[in-house]
Amino acid sequence: MYCTSSTIMSDIERLFSVRDKIVLVTGGSRGIGEMIAGTFVAAGAKVYITARNAAECEATAHRLRGRGDCRALPADVADPQSVRLLVEEIRTREPRLDVLVNNAGIAWGAPLADYPLDAWDRVFAVNVRAMFQLTRDLLPQLKAGATAHDPSRVINLGSVAGVRVVQSTYAYAYGVSKAAVNHLTATLAMELAASHVTVNAVSPGVFPSRMTEMRVGDRTMLEVAGATNPLGRPGSVEDIAGTCLYLASRAGAYLTGAVIPLDGGLHARPIALWEEGEPAAEPAARS
Repeated sequence: MYCTSSTIMSDIERLFSVRDKIVLVTGGSRGIGEMIAGTFVAAGAKVYITARNAAECEATAHRLRGRGDCRALPADVADPQSVRLLVEEIRTREPRLDVLVNNAGIAWGAPLADYPLDAWDRVFAVNVRAMFQLTRDLLPQLKAGATAHDPSRVINLGSVAGVRVVQSTYAYAYGVSKAAVNHLTATLAMELAASHVTVNAVSPGVFPSRMTEMRVGDRTMLEVAGATNPLGRPGSVEDIAGTCLYLASRAGAYLTGAVIPLDGGLHARPIALWEEGEPAAEPAARS
């Protein structure tokens, strides 16, 4: 039986609802992770946040409890044993997990000749390996409550740096790791589709964070980088909130294997083939 547009419009709140869903957000104590966690809490979900800094994780959970149900589970996702303990804690507390948000991520910048291999390994441990380990080990909980019309959701946080090269950051491992996130997302989406688990990635551009508050001359990095995309502004809480609510609700139940560029159009900005002031290339002759 087909739904009519009037049926959908009469139940629009249910279409985008995540009420009573059980959600885990890694790196949920600050930045985009806190934005996502706060969105799910305010929307009526039961949210667990994890972060390496236990005091900061607890403080954020306490602050978000003013909006609803938020609980702290401190863990260092770079450490496989810490991830195992986190998984066991979730299994002990909850018979199912409806939404896993793999948000935790780190970057490291250094000139190429000085770039430390241990930093490369830690970036990949947090940005890629932890994402894989958590999805794999929490799969029984993700499958437990999943159905064809209301699948469980895995939302992976990538970056515009995984879609196109960001110049002059010296963050070699970061961009490569985020490109790996996109490929891992597609691979897991195909693997888990039959289990009614969708896997999608969000690739943010510039959003408010501690890193983007660094100053570049008389402006912050947030102001400088935010103005470089076609929409001319950085991302906001509402931008990431709306995207994640869509992916986690009935509205997003038919989407899997996608990488959503949430960057104000930066990923699509034309790449100049010549410097300003140089003549444009002549069109190639047709034979």
